[in-house]
Amino acid sequence: MRRVHEHKSHDVPGFSARYAVDRLVWFETHDNPTEAISREKELKKRRRDWKIRLIEEQNPDWRDLYPALLK
Repeated sequence: MRRVHEHKSHDVPGFSARYAVDRLVWFETHDNPTEAISREKELKKRRRDWKIRLIEEQNPDWRDLYPALLK
């Protein structure tokens, strides 16, 4: 939740703030921080078309999922 808020508010410099990326369209949860970091690195290595397919399998309309997390 903290990271999503940082991205949406553009509080942390980086890609999200620079390009005004603030819609959460896909996410995974992990109990182990090391596992989460490893998965994030794996995803970043993938090609854009693979990532788009991953998103559209679960969220074909590219809805912002953040409001549902707040419930």
